[in-house]
Amino acid sequence: MPYEWTAPTADDPARLQLWPYRSLPRRGFVGFFAVTVALVALPLLSVLGSPVLWFILIFIVLALSGMWMALNRSYRDAEIIENLTLDRDHLTLTRHGPRGKRQDWQANPYWVQIRLHETGGPVPNYLTLKGDGREVELGAFLSEDERLTLKDDLQRRLNALR
Repeated sequence: MPYEWTAPTADDPARLQLWPYRSLPRRGFVGFFAVTVALVALPLLSVLGSPVLWFILIFIVLALSGMWMALNRSYRDAEIIENLTLDRDHLTLTRHGPRGKRQDWQANPYWVQIRLHETGGPVPNYLTLKGDGREVELGAFLSEDERLTLKDDLQRRLNALR
């Protein structure tokens, strides 16, 4: 699961950290790109020494540059971490978004409602927290099943505090 609870201690409240799943880690990205470059360069051996090489090379460099930029953009856009801190008096959600964007939300856990919008949200089984006059999303980057599991887990922890 791309989220993890830390157990509460006497001095430290329970903490939840959520992050998007990455099917291609950075190490795999480097390997994929190296194999792609090797496979693209292999047919170029047949045109070595001819003027055709330079014509084809322009398009290959453009294609590889575009792929490199698109994959890097995908990594930057997925640099999202959500931290939820839960103790008896406060529930705090901090979202660290792409490019350093940070959003904070706080509420009293006794009044927080967990809502699961099966339809009508940007994703199926859209999970939100409502409290203190505001409704915020939680884990929109998780899969449908992960949001359902998270909802049950979070509801159980909130009920234990009440």
